[in-house]
Amino acid sequence: MLRDRLEHHQVLIYFAAVVLGAALAWAVPGTQALEAAINPALALMLFVTFLQVPLAELGRALQQSSQWRFVGALLLANFVLLPLLAALLLQGLPGDTLLRLGVLLVLLAPCIDYVVTFSHLGKADAHLLLAATPVLLLAQMLLLPLYLNLLLGDAVGTLIASGASRQAFVQAFTHAFVWLMALPLLLAALVQQWAKRSPAGERSAATLGLLPVPATALVLLLVVAAVLPQLGAAGDAALRVLPVYIAFAVVAPLLGWLAARLLCLPAAAGRAVAFSAGTRNSLVVLPLALAVPGAMPVLPAIIVTQTLVELVAELFYIRLLPRLGQGEFQKP
Repeated sequence: MLRDRLEHHQVLIYFAAVVLGAALAWAVPGTQALEAAINPALALMLFVTFLQVPLAELGRALQQSSQWRFVGALLLANFVLLPLLAALLLQGLPGDTLLRLGVLLVLLAPCIDYVVTFSHLGKADAHLLLAATPVLLLAQMLLLPLYLNLLLGDAVGTLIASGASRQAFVQAFTHAFVWLMALPLLLAALVQQWAKRSPAGERSAATLGLLPVPATALVLLLVVAAVLPQLGAAGDAALRVLPVYIAFAVVAPLLGWLAARLLCLPAAAGRAVAFSAGTRNSLVVLPLALAVPGAMPVLPAIIVTQTLVELVAELFYIRLLPRLGQGEFQKP
């Protein structure tokens, strides 16, 4: 089947998309204008991913104690272990407050959108992760200003949590939830209901089921093509944070898996926690960063550098993380 072939060759397809995006950014001037297409592409990717999840069962997804242990592992990994890791990695950076702010903005905010796609491709329990995304969204909105105050001092925390920056913070997360979570989820649920009641709906759902890999490749291409031209004006800052992001990409999924093991989760649920730990909310916090006085061009460069590192890391995650917990007994 075409879908099986696409999934079998997905790593090669994603690598080709990254290379093509980089080639476009190098050869074609003005590709940063493609940034406007990233969110619609993300919405498409999430829509076709949600179609693969039995959405009618989401209401029961967190009713059992094991599912609440999953939420506990997500919170432990993303809001206890990873802030400790970020604080440790921060020690390797210069004392520049703006530089450290950009790193913390992205490393302290767990992804709430395309992590579902990558976890699905990486044989993790995307169903549980999807059900828990509102918890992750609320937790990071509440805790991000607190951690910024704790790690950078009151001046920066006050700047982010008040005035126009506070409004930008709320708008960024609200926009992400509505357009990148709620709307694709609603459309996917409608298509699933249509597929149950109509042969035409069933055929449409089957056709859309071919799109998760191509849609993810499109997002990779657009992100790389749009953000690479923005790195030039702040290349030194990007190079300084690069080792931090690489170290985070290596260690964070392991801490997620550790949290899952501590709470005795099944392998697939543990892999979902590992994916969540390794995947950050960079595309959502970018508008927030732009509201910080003096942000340009340093903060955008710092954040999009993490995006590029993460996209490459995801290609390894979807190949390596499925090996976690292999051979464990799984209850039917």
